[in-house]
Amino acid sequence: MVSQNLRQPIVTVAGHVDHGKTSILDALRSSFVQEGEVGGITQKISFTSFPAENLKKACPLVEKSGINLRIPGFLLIDTPGHAAFSNLRKRGGSLADLAVLVIDINEGIKPQTAEVIQILKMNKTPFVIAMNKIDKITGWRKLNDDLKESVEGQNERVRENFLEKYYTIQGALQSYGFEADLFYNISDFTKNVAIVPCSAYTGEGIPELIFMLAGLSERFLSKKLELHDEPKGVTLEVKKDKSMSAVEAILYDGKLKRTDEIAVASFSGDPIITKIRILEEIKPVSDKFEVVEEARASTGIRMQFTDKTEILPGMPFVKFKNNLGEIRKEFRKEISDLVKTESHGIIAKADSLGSLEALMILLKQSNISVVRAGIGDISKADIINAKANLGINELDAVIVGFNIGMSEEAKDLLGNMKVITGNIVYKIIEDLVTWRKEKQAEIEKKRIMGLSTICKIELLPQYVFRNTKPAIFGVRVSGGKLIRGLPMVDENDEKIGEVKNIQSEKNSVEESHEGDEVAISIPNVNYERQLKGKRFLYSNIGESQFRKFKENKDLLTGSEMNVLREIAGLKRKTNPEWGV
Repeated sequence: MVSQNLRQPIVTVAGHVDHGKTSILDALRSSFVQEGEVGGITQKISFTSFPAENLKKACPLVEKSGINLRIPGFLLIDTPGHAAFSNLRKRGGSLADLAVLVIDINEGIKPQTAEVIQILKMNKTPFVIAMNKIDKITGWRKLNDDLKESVEGQNERVRENFLEKYYTIQGALQSYGFEADLFYNISDFTKNVAIVPCSAYTGEGIPELIFMLAGLSERFLSKKLELHDEPKGVTLEVKKDKSMSAVEAILYDGKLKRTDEIAVASFSGDPIITKIRILEEIKPVSDKFEVVEEARASTGIRMQFTDKTEILPGMPFVKFKNNLGEIRKEFRKEISDLVKTESHGIIAKADSLGSLEALMILLKQSNISVVRAGIGDISKADIINAKANLGINELDAVIVGFNIGMSEEAKDLLGNMKVITGNIVYKIIEDLVTWRKEKQAEIEKKRIMGLSTICKIELLPQYVFRNTKPAIFGVRVSGGKLIRGLPMVDENDEKIGEVKNIQSEKNSVEESHEGDEVAISIPNVNYERQLKGKRFLYSNIGESQFRKFKENKDLLTGSEMNVLREIAGLKRKTNPEWGV
């Protein structure tokens, strides 16, 4: 019997972009509705409410098994990618009670799948795996309505193919710390993740998927699903026009009345107090909203407010009862606990509070400090602040953005400022760590090169523009970097002089690199007497500098190492122990 004291479990459906997440959602929705109603709800919606009576019709296994179904149904959440979890957050953890992780049996775990697995693990969210597209296995046939019999009744070649793909996914899940098995082989669901083979196309496994969600909810979530009086929720999406804001949200506890005044958290921690002008609730098994005077958790709602407010996605809201001080304290603690910044570090931005939380956690795990964090697109102020880090620590002169864009003003100011953005948080972290390693090597190389520069130039005798005072002639940079002021020696380690000026296409330049052909000037040199007939000149370095280069040879290119060896060779013509 359905209990009036329990709310609907909140179930998120997530997975890699092409693995059939939307098809599974459509199959679940279709299974819950009567014939003739299907066409109207196959389009993308944010949430779907499934009452218990529809659930029982869609899954006869529930009554056959003797489960005493007390939950009032499910609230299925359909938000793209990471948002299915990171936007669905509340104080103390994930708002999602359960999750369905969709994996294409033929492709296995992909980057977005791995991201969802990590977030599930981080939030300790129980989940079921929908191992989708079994119908795509060559030779697969739907034998009967009993999924276990259908799987085990396939011909030997098809069954071997199925098991091979299944074992690959099972092994991959083990690498993430999860023991998983086919649902009908599991006796203890606290120790194993259930895998349900299914096909959104044929409908195979969909009733079993519903059955698993119902069984897990009844067995493990009863206490977590207890309904309280005070309304609590989280904003999902904010839609603005000139006159008002409409906010789609999840009411995850309590009862919300249209006449209630609510307090919504802001990024500063100061609550936004507002009144509801129109309260709408998602209709059961539908993509339509209906105007209501009261909504009961768990449910999807849409609110229009009496005034235009700057509300951000992912923010918690509660009923306001003239307790501003208490709410402010609670919200500020929640925001500060989630977004802890340091006195130095990079700049981090995301599309919602939940997304920012996920990003901040992973940055901390990678030992990367954050000096400023915010919600929304990268702004002009973000670029200015990041550029200020160039003079403090170049490793911190970077902005990371999760699921966001960049304002036009910021683009105009960007220049060569490093920005790393994306919609897979783990890829952003990976790219950031790689960039910082490369930047650290570059900084170290600059420091070493500050002592001296490795360079080899080839004389171009057909381009002698002036014989002396100073000698001006053409060269090709054969290796390393040529800079002004660089002391040069010939192949016999005879001192030639310092490079006074470098010209490229009649323009004076500070430096030139391997492959460049430029004109250089060297004072106090007579080209005819001192350089005619010679082929190469080298930068003149001391023994201690040579040893420093050797200690840091991992920072040098192959070409620079070759030049360094040649320099050592010409030095050792007169001193065999040089640089040893």
